[in-house]
Amino acid sequence: MTKTLFITGASSGIGAATAKAAAAAGWNVGLFARSEDKLNKLVNEIGAQAIALPGDATSYQAQKDALTKLADKFGQVDAAFANAGRGTVQGGTEKGDPEDWKSMVDLNVMGALYTAHAAMPHLRKTTGQYIVTGSAAGRRHIKGSIYGATKFFIHGFAGNLADEMAEWGGRCMVVSPGMVNTPFFDEAKPDKLQPDDVASAVMHALEAPAHAAVREIHLMPVG
Repeated sequence: MTKTLFITGASSGIGAATAKAAAAAGWNVGLFARSEDKLNKLVNEIGAQAIALPGDATSYQAQKDALTKLADKFGQVDAAFANAGRGTVQGGTEKGDPEDWKSMVDLNVMGALYTAHAAMPHLRKTTGQYIVTGSAAGRRHIKGSIYGATKFFIHGFAGNLADEMAEWGGRCMVVSPGMVNTPFFDEAKPDKLQPDDVASAVMHALEAPAHAAVREIHLMPVG
């Protein structure tokens, strides 16, 4: 049976690039994001292998319902990619905006946890894989970066979950890119990593042989 991948933050950037790469490799893809128009456009581009699943990643119920719908559509879910995330207004700790932090933590941290919790019953059935987007900012300290702190959480969680899933043959991988040319930034970054670069890393982990658990892929733009 054709494998199926659930992707949050699928409407643009890394999520959209991964959806296209997975479909090209023969996977079915469930595209989860808030922008229904962008999802429908991507589904039209990919074709019958894709389904739009509009929803907010900060809602556990929305993610759970989307995964159920995806499994009903394609028969199973073999992998989940918790990719939804955002940055925050700069200002460090003293000059930062606590309300903005909370909104970011709800998405970057709780959203990824919700994906894992909602996907796990499906992944147990298929001895599947959970992938989450970390960051170079979660591997080194950056002065005053609350965003980086959320990614430190993701890296720690991914390592812990990898050990938990290994008990039943599941796999978990964190992909940690440096600067990527995505709508995350206000200005284009053509000399940095491209979404396709990160998508290739995700596909490497997804398609690794069953005996090989790729725990992390860290990639940086040259220079």
